[in-house]
Amino acid sequence: MSHYAGQRLALLTQHGKEAVIAPVLEPALGCKVERISGFDTDQLGTFTRDTPREGSQLEAARKKARIGMSLSGSQIGLASEGSFGPDPFTGLFTWNTEMLVLIDDRLEVEVVGIAQGPARCGTLRTAEWSALEAFATKQDFPAHQLVLRPQHQDDPRLHKGIADWPTLKRHFDACQAKASNGQVFAETDLRAFANPSRMQQIGKAAEDLLRRLLSLCPACATPGYWVTAQQAGLPCAACGLPTSSYRSETWQCLRCTQSETRPRTDRQFAEPQHCAFCNP
Repeated sequence: MSHYAGQRLALLTQHGKEAVIAPVLEPALGCKVERISGFDTDQLGTFTRDTPREGSQLEAARKKARIGMSLSGSQIGLASEGSFGPDPFTGLFTWNTEMLVLIDDRLEVEVVGIAQGPARCGTLRTAEWSALEAFATKQDFPAHQLVLRPQHQDDPRLHKGIADWPTLKRHFDACQAKASNGQVFAETDLRAFANPSRMQQIGKAAEDLLRRLLSLCPACATPGYWVTAQQAGLPCAACGLPTSSYRSETWQCLRCTQSETRPRTDRQFAEPQHCAFCNP
């Protein structure tokens, strides 16, 4: 039986994240994901930069989870936090990383699910409605909502919640009238309920969290038994020399001293492209 069967998991969110988290966790764990309100999570940081986030992405998620636990009186809290930056491969595209943290004060553990991938995230400054129309279409509007402001990206006069074409045109005209330079700055709304691409990544983070919660320590049965390190050295398929690809992984418990090194089982050799000798 799951450690979370019959338990209440407090999820602090005002952006509808329970819609993709609860269907993943509840059937598999037998728990109830309870949406907690009563706190404006935008106070902890916004993607529109009007409220900067303090601390790291994980620290922000922890803070949300703790607030939800406090408001609900639950010993188990859930919270997610997203970030956007350059992709780790080329640095040319926007990349979305989502963290979903579970804090369990009963077991004194913290388990974090992670998902990441390309993001639907763009910006435009223009004085032309036709240019905004083209930008909005490329950003998959109105499924992905937009945010407008006059003049430039730091103007505090925000127009959020734009989810249809007539509203977009009305706010474009209003922003242009307010702008001394006639320019309107547009950006993709990155709040979860307004950005289906991001919501999909949150659902994947929930799936990753579930895998970790179902992985129990072989010594004490604590959930979250997972990989903490990888050891390089998988032999090259061409020359047999050690490569940068990992050959084994270290698995460790979150509570007790249980730890083990497991050899890689999905492949015996690395591609020559990862070999410093074959591909210097």
